[in-house]
Amino acid sequence: MVTPIVMPKFGQMTEDSAIVEWLKKEGDPVAKGETLFLVETDKSVMEVESFSAGTLLKIAVGVGVSVPVQSVVAYLGQPGEAIPETPAPAPASAAPASAPLAARTAAPPRPGAAPPAPPPAAPARFRISPRAAALARECVIDPHAIVGGGPGGRVVEKDVRAYLEARDYASLRVSPAAKALAAKEGLDLIAIRGEVGGKRVEVADVERAIAEKPKPLSRRRRIIAERLARSVVTAPHFYVTVEVDMTEALAHRARLNGAGAHYSVTDFIAEAATLALKEFPVVNSSTDGETVRWHSRVHLGIAVNLDQGLVVPVIRDADELTLAELSARLRELIDKARAGGLAPDETSGSTFTLSNMGMLEVENFTAIINPGESAILAASSTIRKPVARGDEIVVRPMLKLTLSSDHRLIDGATAARFVNRIKAKLEDDGLWSVLTS
Repeated sequence: MVTPIVMPKFGQMTEDSAIVEWLKKEGDPVAKGETLFLVETDKSVMEVESFSAGTLLKIAVGVGVSVPVQSVVAYLGQPGEAIPETPAPAPASAAPASAPLAARTAAPPRPGAAPPAPPPAAPARFRISPRAAALARECVIDPHAIVGGGPGGRVVEKDVRAYLEARDYASLRVSPAAKALAAKEGLDLIAIRGEVGGKRVEVADVERAIAEKPKPLSRRRRIIAERLARSVVTAPHFYVTVEVDMTEALAHRARLNGAGAHYSVTDFIAEAATLALKEFPVVNSSTDGETVRWHSRVHLGIAVNLDQGLVVPVIRDADELTLAELSARLRELIDKARAGGLAPDETSGSTFTLSNMGMLEVENFTAIINPGESAILAASSTIRKPVARGDEIVVRPMLKLTLSSDHRLIDGATAARFVNRIKAKLEDDGLWSVLTS
């Protein structure tokens, strides 16, 4: 019996996904529980296993194509079985075929209403004759910049020759290896000559041009960009910064680590922020501009920077964990993030996020609020500096915390009191004595 393989839904907010690699090819045997393909979400790369054994009869969705969740991407069965004639899944960007007719048909104009604007004209199709295309390939130039003089704007051979003469192509000096490499990579030698200032074009010049060619963003980068751009546009951000004396917190961390533990500065900041969130529930809530959603539990997101982009693993019920438990859970999630093994429920549902760049030698920065939250805390590097204590100047380890808040929900005074509450907790020797005893 032929079994369809569908695109899984990896998270509550996931509407579409793209396959980044098929680990099996058509005709390969597949065992139950064996990984069929890899899918990239905005959080990580996930493995998709087969729920049954058989032969991979057909791959319906190739690598890099984003399709809606639950779309059929392949068929599994026995060799020789007939594959159902089902339509290929529509790309995620396409309008759903099941949309009601009224949603896809323009409504008739109201009496007296101005006629609707005509749809924008489709871009003119680039047309070039075979002889002109061959000459452009021979000279290793991009013909799209040439204005065609043939019928319907078609680029013909004389247009290419006129273009070459106007740009003094005859004076172009290029090594054979550089020309061959430029042709292979689809580059324009005239453009490269302009970059090198008229000198002889060498392989190194072509390699530099290759490195500078526009490359598509990864799916994860595109989703991150879309989410954060939406956050900046919809949530009016404002910022409050305080400076924290980390003497007491660092002393307790050194004592614990000296006894064989492995606490980070992030652990202490996360604990202080979690305690403060219980006192300021408005900061642990969210709004869509019309309603407010209060969260009774603290699900703390921790921003982790990877080569592929930013991910935010979530410590669920952080307010119910001890400092030791929070630290252990944080280390576990960071290790999984770096190994690309985060599960969907470990990267969703956060109510507040901490972004710590302390290890990167930054004095201060601001962070963008994650969609669905009302604030994010940015923690900078701990820097030893002179500060006034009474009438004396002493050197202390100081750390700046900046809270980015959604002004639709959080007033300036509330944000100031909240971030100062975190400061007070980090500087409270008695609190850390209790929490680390």
